[in-house]
Amino acid sequence: MKPRVRFAPSPTGPLHIGGVRTALYNYLFARKMGGQMLLRIEDTDQNRFVPGAEQYIIEALAWVGIQIDEGQTANGPVGPDAPYRQSERQAIYQREAQRLVDEGKAYYAFDTAEELDAMRARLEAANAPAAQYNAITRMQMKNSLTLPAADVKARIDAGDPYVIRLKTPRKEEVRLNDLVRGWVNVHSSAIDDKVLLKSDGLPTYHLANVVDDHLMQITHVIRGEEWLPSAPLHVLLYRYLGWEDTMPQFAHLPLLLKPEGNGKLSKRDADLGGFPVFPLQWQDPFSGTLARGFREDGYLPEALVNFLAMLGWNPGTEQELFTMDELIEAFDIERIQKGGARFDIEKAKWFNQQYLRQRPNADLAPTVQRQAQEAGFDCSPEKAEQLVALLKERVTFATDIFPEARTIFFAPTEYDETVRAAKWNDDARRAVTAFRDALLTYDGPFEADAIKHLLSDTLTAAGIKQGKVMQAMRLALTGLGAGPDLMLTMQIIGKAEVISRLEAALSQL
Repeated sequence: MKPRVRFAPSPTGPLHIGGVRTALYNYLFARKMGGQMLLRIEDTDQNRFVPGAEQYIIEALAWVGIQIDEGQTANGPVGPDAPYRQSERQAIYQREAQRLVDEGKAYYAFDTAEELDAMRARLEAANAPAAQYNAITRMQMKNSLTLPAADVKARIDAGDPYVIRLKTPRKEEVRLNDLVRGWVNVHSSAIDDKVLLKSDGLPTYHLANVVDDHLMQITHVIRGEEWLPSAPLHVLLYRYLGWEDTMPQFAHLPLLLKPEGNGKLSKRDADLGGFPVFPLQWQDPFSGTLARGFREDGYLPEALVNFLAMLGWNPGTEQELFTMDELIEAFDIERIQKGGARFDIEKAKWFNQQYLRQRPNADLAPTVQRQAQEAGFDCSPEKAEQLVALLKERVTFATDIFPEARTIFFAPTEYDETVRAAKWNDDARRAVTAFRDALLTYDGPFEADAIKHLLSDTLTAAGIKQGKVMQAMRLALTGLGAGPDLMLTMQIIGKAEVISRLEAALSQL
């Protein structure tokens, strides 16, 4: 069958950028292989549920261009395996957990929190290798393996709280062939008797994701490296549930590392480094605090996608810029690296610069127009588009264009003293005067090419070499010694304003 992959986040807050990369790799793999992408919401941990998080996840995936074939969407569940929220599939998990108990592969455990703490304390005091509920310690605890059957039934009938735990075998090898890491071998003695069904009747991640992946016919589980220690447990569950023959293939992705390369990337690292770690801005519904988002910081979705794709994968060529379709075509899961990927925000900015330059000027103009109007300036769509054309090669974000254009909107009140001392001389004064006079009588089109010819002809007639006075001309018009194309700058400023600025410079300089 064609591959079916899933992205299964928990709605416990904003989607971390590492989760976006996981979703992206799933999407690229599915599309490359002609398969399908599912979105499942794993909300069984009701204590950590955060209102609005599910909607955030759906919006974030849509913004970066990840298209969901089945699962939870903004318009509700779509697909034959609904519901896609695990909190709405409780009866399914309870049925499978009970089947495991009935077949002797799981058991009821009635231990209280205090009794579990006492067990761990005893093991730690005895310097035991691991203080966990496992094949050895379970025989000293209060569960259906140690209690008489009548006592177990009486406790359940009386409504005593209990959990269902996996009965992990004591001496077995558990093996899986990970698509990224190769063969992984774990002895069952290293696996504890995980809780499968909690006392509130809801499943843990381990049971729910295995059951759902089987019922939804998931063929490949592509997820973060942090789930690798749980993979042998999941293999055991597939075996116990009788589904080992159709068990999906696993691929555990490398971690996203701090910018300096040591340790997992966190929100604190992002705050200290002055960059976002979430795709979209997030407002905490409880505290009201705002967390930055890549979208609101000005990153283009295609730039973020390209950046994330290269964090842990490479195409095997020198190509760096990809459309989504090109990424799909180039993606090969075997080229995912095992080691962690350093989160280099400067590289993300570089990608954004490249994609910004490819964007049509008309697409970026509304941002400039809005910023200009918010600052109190009239700025027509045409002028905004001209500003984009002038400056987009010099900026990282579309929101940088208006601040960079302040010399367009503001006549200089000060002049760079270094440039003034070096370049403002008799030739500069003569050149500015001659060009001012030429403009006063010029009635042709005030466009960059025409301005360039007028300036060149004026300086030639005055016997002044253009190369010697151009920096002084820029100083007179903008107050600076460097900047974007001066002819386009004058075109945008307009003839009357250019004349006014030249006259002011002659007076003040």
